[in-house]
Amino acid sequence: MDQLNRRKERQGDRALLDQILDEAKVATVTTVVDGLPWSVPMLFARHGDEILLHGSTGAGALRHIAAGAPVALSAFIADGLVVADTLFDHSMNYRSAVVRGVIKKSSLDPAQALTALSDSILPGRSAEVPPHTNKQLAATLVLSLPIIDGQWITKARKGGPGDDDAAGWTGEVPMRVVYGEPVTHTAGDVPESVRRLG
Repeated sequence: MDQLNRRKERQGDRALLDQILDEAKVATVTTVVDGLPWSVPMLFARHGDEILLHGSTGAGALRHIAAGAPVALSAFIADGLVVADTLFDHSMNYRSAVVRGVIKKSSLDPAQALTALSDSILPGRSAEVPPHTNKQLAATLVLSLPIIDGQWITKARKGGPGDDDAAGWTGEVPMRVVYGEPVTHTAGDVPESVRRLG
């Protein structure tokens, strides 16, 4: 399903999909394991036409999807509360994406994939730390979900409640993610990659 049945005007294009996948840091990956739904929030990164996921090689569910079980990955960004004149008409401005498919081997080698994932979450950090060790790479499973036409959908809502005849105040309350001041746990200067987050 790659088309909305309701509110078709809220459906987005590939540019919106890329925007959501580049901005969101966590997505929920869902599949079926032993006849029951399995969902877990995971860090991820978009790299071109693939979504990179990683986890421990000891995680059974990850091995299950790596073996070819179909998955759905969903990401959601809350952009604001919509305050209406009635509780029924309150809403939220948001952007959401769902990508479905089968996990493949990444086009990147494991070290490149882990670096791409890390730099997506904390840009520039990979240049400040030692390279991955063979032991770390052996303990990490790197997975890729291809972005294929017809297997993804986006949806977004923006604007106010749309009730121009409201008796009381209506409007929007924007929401955004902000980074706080770094909390130091060890000696040394705060790295540049962390300082740039502020």
